[in-house]
Amino acid sequence: MAGRHCHLDNGLVTVCEEAHVTDGPLIVQSDKTLLLEVEHARADEARQAIAPFAELERAPEHVHTYRITPLALWNARAAGHDAEQVVDALVTFSRFAVPQPLLVDIVDTMARYGRLQLVKHPAHGLTLVSLDRAVLTEVTRHKKIAPMLGARIDDDTVVVHPSERGHLKQMLLKIGWPAEDLAGYVDGEAHPIDLAFEEGHWQLRDYQKMAAESFWAGGSGVVVLPCGAGKTMVGAAAMAKAKATTLILVTNTVAGRQWKRELVARTSLTEDEIGEYSGEKKEIRPVTIATYQVITRKSKGEYRHLELFDSRDWGLVIYDEVHLLPAPVFRMTADLQSRRRLGLTATLVREDGREGDVFSLIGPKRYDAPWKDIEAQGWIAPADCVEVRVTLTDAERMAYATAEPEERYKLCSTAHTKIAVVKSILDKHPDAPTLIIGAYLEQLEELGEALDAPVIQGSTRSTEREALFDKFRAGEIQTLVVSKVANFSIDLPEASVAVQVSGTFGSRQEEAQRLGRLLRPKHDGGQAHFYSVVARDTLDTEYAAHRQRFLAEQGYAYRITDADDLLGPTLG
Repeated sequence: MAGRHCHLDNGLVTVCEEAHVTDGPLIVQSDKTLLLEVEHARADEARQAIAPFAELERAPEHVHTYRITPLALWNARAAGHDAEQVVDALVTFSRFAVPQPLLVDIVDTMARYGRLQLVKHPAHGLTLVSLDRAVLTEVTRHKKIAPMLGARIDDDTVVVHPSERGHLKQMLLKIGWPAEDLAGYVDGEAHPIDLAFEEGHWQLRDYQKMAAESFWAGGSGVVVLPCGAGKTMVGAAAMAKAKATTLILVTNTVAGRQWKRELVARTSLTEDEIGEYSGEKKEIRPVTIATYQVITRKSKGEYRHLELFDSRDWGLVIYDEVHLLPAPVFRMTADLQSRRRLGLTATLVREDGREGDVFSLIGPKRYDAPWKDIEAQGWIAPADCVEVRVTLTDAERMAYATAEPEERYKLCSTAHTKIAVVKSILDKHPDAPTLIIGAYLEQLEELGEALDAPVIQGSTRSTEREALFDKFRAGEIQTLVVSKVANFSIDLPEASVAVQVSGTFGSRQEEAQRLGRLLRPKHDGGQAHFYSVVARDTLDTEYAAHRQRFLAEQGYAYRITDADDLLGPTLG
């Protein structure tokens, strides 16, 4: 089949020689959508090539739809990909000629990143420098940006009020001129931190080393790695490079204590050098681990714990699970722009749509490893994902049909009929450590009673939570029923089966976190089993399809089975 090769010439896309191309897996459309034929022999290769600059939108069985967005292109640009690589990926895998206007648009969009730069001027401090005078003139006349700027030094340089560094980056991103922040960082208060390698026991994995180096080269930004791939070790490696006081922000106290255990085991830090700043303790040490909840707690309309950010001259701030960063922390982060900032996450998807704020305030994506690549290297377990469709009873269907719209999802996702299905799944894996995960307390209590299993939810005290997790790790408890508290930062390497009975509507980030609970490699080399129990002909099915988009993007396929078919032979 004849096709066309495209080249970049002085920033313009030119179509030159005719060339023979093979039947590619990708259809590139002028509306910036990409259609990927999933069963094609080169589909995985194409998925990896487009992942840095395209976002998955829909993932039905045969054709997945991706979209090229400006933010994805700017993330790719900040991570070192240029327009030529993006164009080449599209042309290489496209079945038909790629629309030339789309290629021109990609080149133009990527060229917008870095035309404005934040730079430290030896005499004037923080400045905004333009490589394109007309762009600087445009932004200085913008009514929301003008108050953040000071005097014009010359035609290409304007002073920036230092306190506005974060807010300025937010606004510039919103108007389509993302600034490259080259203003550098304060070193912060020095503190000795080294990685403590035990000969023959552990070393940084290649991808962990590359992630830490990519972050350090950029100064600030986000590292995206699957759950179970050792994001904490990337944080520890960054701390060893910074050798400075470090503030680590985590989702909850259990996660914070997990960080502390890992840092004591894998670095030169002692217990006394690491403080906990939570609802229970208020310790400020050279390395301080604080929960998002405590720093966003308000008293008399004010955030009482903001002084934590100023309590030491921090050299590094680490945001664990950055996709869950509460919105108020963005405001605080805008004031931390002179500190190195590392965001760690399994997915950049934010359900509130604030990915742009992560980009401008924490930093662009610096490193991203596809889950399947890490799995192929043996660092995370392979996973079998199954959606089990349940038919509701006539009474449940009628209750659903007559319910108010806002009550429907809770009704179908907590249907009593699901309990028998969960039991059938447990029977198929009689000796497997299993997590039953849900979002509604009444449903979890009912499951705990039916399965004679302990329940962990938001109000379970930290000490009790940790004791139950320890018993699960030791094999004394085989089944745990858990709420959203287990979605993130809980290290349960022994879990090999998870059964999801209800979730936060169609949250893709939640799906990633839940599967992530299973992905630590198994002692026997076996695979993980991830079940999603879904009520058919209801919103439950619709939301499940939305949640699964993230996993499809990572190369995981869901099998759909009927609940009645679960009574087949027992699985290993």
